[in-house]
Amino acid sequence: MAPETITLIRNMSRANPLWGAPRIHGELLKLGLTVAQRTVAKYMVRRPHRLPSQNWTSFLRNHLGQMVSLDFLTVPTLRFQVLYVLLILSHARRKVLHFNVTGTPSALWTAQQLREAFPFSSPPKYLLRDRDCIYGWEFKHCAEALGLEQVLIAPRSPWQSPYVERLIGSVRRECLDHVIVLNRVHLHRVLESYFTYYHGWRTHLGLEKDAPLARRVQPPEEGNIIAFPELGGLHHRYERRAA
Repeated sequence: MAPETITLIRNMSRANPLWGAPRIHGELLKLGLTVAQRTVAKYMVRRPHRLPSQNWTSFLRNHLGQMVSLDFLTVPTLRFQVLYVLLILSHARRKVLHFNVTGTPSALWTAQQLREAFPFSSPPKYLLRDRDCIYGWEFKHCAEALGLEQVLIAPRSPWQSPYVERLIGSVRRECLDHVIVLNRVHLHRVLESYFTYYHGWRTHLGLEKDAPLARRVQPPEEGNIIAFPELGGLHHRYERRAA
């Protein structure tokens, strides 16, 4: 393997301490560099304490292109206020269709978010969710009006909704665990920046190491590899640019 590629792997590893070998390998593929993932792991910078990654043992594969899921995550602020983030995720390309933040969630507010997620198009056939009481009559009526068939997971079984749970884990590990949230507006702005990066640049194992908005492979003849910081340098995106 070329010394330049080894140097690039090490630089990516140093600049993105939250990335593992699969993420770096996905970036290299998009930059037109064919290298084995095991080779990437071999040349990564070693750290004394590696952040653990979540392990999911079950994935919903039936109706992948016909299903969305939604869930809440809670985020404490600097003043110990608890904010609630609603995420609506499309399973097909792991795309976040809609998100919003509130300090006082209700069935009426949640139903309105469902309407905003599908303002001009028909939603998929199935909606996967848990049995939280927040999904009251108003929400159920809205889902039925949109033509969504609700699929409920078993009580206390988040593993039955792995896609949105994995997204929540990624949001926490890659963004919120490294940010002190000031208020609702600040949290919304931070998540907006993260999801812009998530959709356009973050590679996914479940998408054959492509991004939700498909990235083309940039061959070496397109120029040198340039690193651009994202989320204040917490992550980086890599592109080839002509000199």
